[in-house]
Amino acid sequence: MQSATLNRLETSMSALQAILMRIEKAAVKANRKFSEITLIAVSKTFNTQTILPFLKAGHRIFGENRVQEVKKKWPALRHHFPDIELHLIGPLQSNKVSEAVRLFDVIETIDRDKIAALLAQEIRRQNKSLKLYIQVNTGSESQKSGVAPHNVAHLLNQCKNYHKIYIEGLMCIPPLGENPATHFAILKKIGREVGLSRFSMGMSNDFETAIAFGATHIRIGSAIFGHRNNKKNQSLYG
Repeated sequence: MQSATLNRLETSMSALQAILMRIEKAAVKANRKFSEITLIAVSKTFNTQTILPFLKAGHRIFGENRVQEVKKKWPALRHHFPDIELHLIGPLQSNKVSEAVRLFDVIETIDRDKIAALLAQEIRRQNKSLKLYIQVNTGSESQKSGVAPHNVAHLLNQCKNYHKIYIEGLMCIPPLGENPATHFAILKKIGREVGLSRFSMGMSNDFETAIAFGATHIRIGSAIFGHRNNKKNQSLYG
């Protein structure tokens, strides 16, 4: 049992180090600093036994997309690793806002005024400080969450001046089958226009491209944890 645990830890550390090396190489190529880029390990669908070796290896920043899943597996892990930072990278339903504020440290998927209003209310009620991002639907996909590019400025203004919550940056998920660089460029352009410079973009298959376009947060799942059974979710979230 001890040998198996050690092997899992060594395998996890190797996977993590390999990704960190690729991030550093991409940063150098883009004339950027490695320290400017935050790795979000997308742990959705993976159990605590899979996540634990990465925590023991020192990684603390993880991404999840379902409130219910987080409720089941992360409180016990936080008990032992209180400096964990959890990012919500999946759609946020209005009836889950209260739990999301309680469970997460960063919410990357604000996409409409109603969610912004509920978040503002819960943040004040729970007296909690959260980092917040607006999700942009850069591909204008009807089946995908995110505010339309031309509505970002309005939603940002509502968050700042009406709801009194601070938006740290922008997030996007490029459409499958399209050149992700096009969508990273769109997000960066919107950021310049609205005065935001933090971008959550790039996943296992395209994070080096995202770094070249200014990503400050990259969301990587399968390249660290291995492939999931649900390929649709894998492609959408890392």
